[in-house]
Amino acid sequence: MNDMETLAFFFKALADPTRLRILRCLTHGELCVCDIMAALDMPQSTVSRHLATLRHAGLVAGRRGGKWMYYRLAEQDSHLAGSVAEMLTGPGSPLHDFPEARGDESRLRHHFETKDAAKCD
Repeated sequence: MNDMETLAFFFKALADPTRLRILRCLTHGELCVCDIMAALDMPQSTVSRHLATLRHAGLVAGRRGGKWMYYRLAEQDSHLAGSVAEMLTGPGSPLHDFPEARGDESRLRHHFETKDAAKCD
């Protein structure tokens, strides 16, 4: 892909509410897929499909830990991608104000309070 195609793919990856919600969740740090599933109240297959798109666009990075994948926000190579990622996930991000984000935050907090670590490792 040339630079313009890469940038277009980057923006296409951002053009989905579920993927924006995932990025917002990852502002808390590295999360396993089960954490994201709990926050979004979505099945593993849906979450994994969206994470694959975000990873392919260079927005998230993943690592395997046991049977689970763990994801975090990726370091951005380009200035433009870094600026857009910071705008979306940094302090004062408009993503923090949406009702969906507040619901995700509440579910994620409850999940961490009740999480059985053995199920996610």
